[in-house]
Amino acid sequence: MWQPNLWGRHSPCQVLDTAVFGMPVWIKRDDLLHPTVSGNKFRKLKYPLRAVAEQVVAQQTAESGAVTVPQLITMGGLWSNHVHATAHAAALCGYASVGLVRGHVGMSSAMLDDCRVQGMQIQFVDRATYRTLRDDPDRWRDLVLDSEGNQAAVWLPEGGSVPAALHGVAELIGELPFVPDVMVVACGTAATLAGLLAGLQGRGRVIGIAVLRHADYLRDEVTRLLLQAGYPNYDNYQLLTDFHHGGYAKTTPQLLQFCREFSAQCGVPVEPVYTGKVAYALRELVRSGFILESERVIMLHTGGLQGARGQSVDELFCAGV
Repeated sequence: MWQPNLWGRHSPCQVLDTAVFGMPVWIKRDDLLHPTVSGNKFRKLKYPLRAVAEQVVAQQTAESGAVTVPQLITMGGLWSNHVHATAHAAALCGYASVGLVRGHVGMSSAMLDDCRVQGMQIQFVDRATYRTLRDDPDRWRDLVLDSEGNQAAVWLPEGGSVPAALHGVAELIGELPFVPDVMVVACGTAATLAGLLAGLQGRGRVIGIAVLRHADYLRDEVTRLLLQAGYPNYDNYQLLTDFHHGGYAKTTPQLLQFCREFSAQCGVPVEPVYTGKVAYALRELVRSGFILESERVIMLHTGGLQGARGQSVDELFCAGV
């Protein structure tokens, strides 16, 4: 079931047009990491799914007869990059999967269609239930049939943000052409930011661009994830909370226009939920002097292009999407 070739991948790192930011900026193209299981979602799934595979092998060694097929259970919205990546990774590994999706029966999206094709069972939950899934690590067991007592059922929380996810993100640093003075990354659940800190091991600084409102609590999440994953509590980062453009999945005319221009000028597809906000923030940080022209900067493209598929024809802003 486990496919090591799936996970042994690197993504390119390229220099962007200097005119965009007024200084040289590199971009780590994790949107190109895998055709379907791309970006930070790919990296965050690597070690949790390796642990699942090891459990399967242990079961095969200890028992005779049929082995229970692992069942991955996770949560997300109609355009969740994590749910999409989990469905594809589960299919590639030969696992079953269930997606608890915020919404109601009858709702649809191209992302959900993809997941169903990969064999994922989609189960809708209302907003109140979705909130309890965030707060109660065992709430999913009340919602998924046959999960009670099923040792092969594996829960992956929103965004795949478990401590083991940091190990996969940390490996990204070893793929870079140099250790940057500054790394800039979108921050939704804080796991990717924490993983970059783990990989940098105190070198340079990471700037996390919060993509949702009221995100100050993410600082506590960074600490929790680092410590639970066995890393020191690195503090060489800054979480900036003023570039959310209205909140998660919210946009402004200025952001949309910037995304169009960025994609056209650089030939790199972005969307306004994650990487578009990062690129916009980076331009403003350079203009204000928060980032110095003398610093070597790498922006992480975390993939996350599912949201672009939810735009109408007149709103498409991603080159090639």
